[in-house]
Amino acid sequence: MSTTQRRRPPQPGQGQARVEIRIDGVRGVRHGETRSTLAGVSSLAVTASSHSSASAAIVYAALVDAESWPLWSAYADVEWDVPAGIDRPARVNDLRTIRSPTGRVCCRERIVEMVPDQRFSYEQAAGLFTSHRGSVDLARALHGGTDVTWSATYRRTLPLLDMLRRRRLQVWVHDLASYANSIVSRNS
Repeated sequence: MSTTQRRRPPQPGQGQARVEIRIDGVRGVRHGETRSTLAGVSSLAVTASSHSSASAAIVYAALVDAESWPLWSAYADVEWDVPAGIDRPARVNDLRTIRSPTGRVCCRERIVEMVPDQRFSYEQAAGLFTSHRGSVDLARALHGGTDVTWSATYRRTLPLLDMLRRRRLQVWVHDLASYANSIVSRNS
């Protein structure tokens, strides 16, 4: 896409993901990413967004419901690590374990912020990418539904891995919005 072309925003209900590119004054930075240096280590910041016809409450509920993740994400299992016998909603400082379809533990994440129907933020607590931080922001869309923005910052490693991270974030935000749309469709 040339710099003179403009991408039209998705229409309500389309659920199309798009990557927003932010250039931080660094020559050669690709559209949709920000490069910065933290403690001498280069990092990658990626933001992807989508639209859901569902309310922010429905999108947020799907996001914090570990049992729904296998229905809309590439992960086979996401479970909250809470003491046995305790049945309560997730809260800040809780850990969740995320497993791949092969059953391998991909990572453990700590919840760092929860603002119901508005924001869900986490950081990598253990796993291959311990410098990963992410946030999902929900905003009421002008024409109804919810605009979903998923942002993540990673310590840079390899260009191929960075490309996969950008693509994965696009897929996650689109799949979350689509899953919330399906909840609305089932209940109408």
